Amino acid sequence: MHRKLAKVLKALGLLRYDLLVRRVSHYPRSDEVEAGELVHVVDGGVEKWACFHCPGACGAMIPLNLNPKRRPRWSVKSDWLLRPSISPSVHQQNDCACHFWIRSGRVDWCADGRPRRKVPRQHR
Repeated sequence: MHRKLAKVLKALGLLRYDLLVRRVSHYPRSDEVEAGELVHVVDGGVEKWACFHCPGACGAMIPLNLNPKRRPRWSVKSDWLLRPSISPSVHQQNDCACHFWIRSGRVDWCADGRPRRKVPRQHR
């Protein structure tokens, strides 16, 4: 219900977001992660992963560790419209070299964060 409302509000121009959360209990394959979604993996009540495709030129799937017992780790929270916020920032270490925050479902680029050159998109 919340996902449908968010999509209607976006279509009407009343809400802006780049990602919505979908919660699952297993680690997804890259082709199971749709454009515009962040897959939040929670298994047995334990947050494990946040997976989404890079918003930069490469399109690589980014898996962020959410397990508090492992390093590095991130945290993900979502509002009632399923828009995620991730902390800390995400900094791709591949050729894409994107650096960004996700806040209320929006990608906020860091000053040094946009890809400096065109990187071929990976097959999804």
